[in-house]
Amino acid sequence: MKLRKFFLTVGFSGLSPKAPGTVGSFVSLILGLFLLEIMHPSTLFLLSLLITVIAAKQIDIYEKEIGIHDSSEIVIDELAGMWLTLSICGLTSENILFTAPLAFIFFRLFDIYKPSIIGRIDRNVKGGLGVMGDDVIAGIFAGICTALSWQLIDKFII
Repeated sequence: MKLRKFFLTVGFSGLSPKAPGTVGSFVSLILGLFLLEIMHPSTLFLLSLLITVIAAKQIDIYEKEIGIHDSSEIVIDELAGMWLTLSICGLTSENILFTAPLAFIFFRLFDIYKPSIIGRIDRNVKGGLGVMGDDVIAGIFAGICTALSWQLIDKFII
């Protein structure tokens, strides 16, 4: 149970009394940036998908243990979404000061407001798959929006 909780709360960052999703996303951003120093973005992408599969099952077990669906302390979904965002957004050493904060902002906006299919997944898909699914799609959308924003700024402003 303790190891499961450590995993699902991303090192207990989800236990933050204020804004656990934002705290979990920020911790995930820092971890993701560190990992991108030692691995290729495609590896981070695949790692986030692996974590998604593992987490979906672990969330189902944890929800039965605590009796709460999509508890705010579970932030492994934010980690998967944030890492997908980072793996897609085209982060480089030249643009990191722009793209990392923008990736974080886009991901949080998609995760909080849940437009389009993100909201439908959140409302209609039950269990761990639903908890993880909306953040996976939010991460993909955020990665694409970050990459497009950087391309526009690089082409027309810089």
